[in-house]
Amino acid sequence: QVQSVESGGGLVQAGGSLRLSCAASGLTFSRYNMGWFRQAPGKERKFVAAITRTGGTTNYAESVKGRFTISRDNDKNTMYLQMNALKPEDTAVYYCAAELFGSIWDTDRSNYDYWGQGTQVTVSS
Repeated sequence: QVQSVESGGGLVQAGGSLRLSCAASGLTFSRYNMGWFRQAPGKERKFVAAITRTGGTTNYAESVKGRFTISRDNDKNTMYLQMNALKPEDTAVYYCAAELFGSIWDTDRSNYDYWGQGTQVTVSS
């Protein structure tokens, strides 16, 4: 049974930092591209960042470029999202997702096979 568990969310002031983690089990982690998505209240779930199987290539939404960094440790079956210079508009539930086939340049959430339960990030102004 595939399971992805996000952690690291919380409440932070604007300009602050958080580091999210996504621990995956029940799958061969290194075979999957991994991604982060977020969903604000009343809005659609949107792409944030993605990383290839080896971690060699990354892709970011324009809104987070230069502030967020995605990374992974295949030995630990874990993916990370370092979020710096946070803004109130970054407030959302953040989800990790695993994609067996496809490209990290295709940001459609329907490409992803497995999802975590989400972790809340709240940025106060």
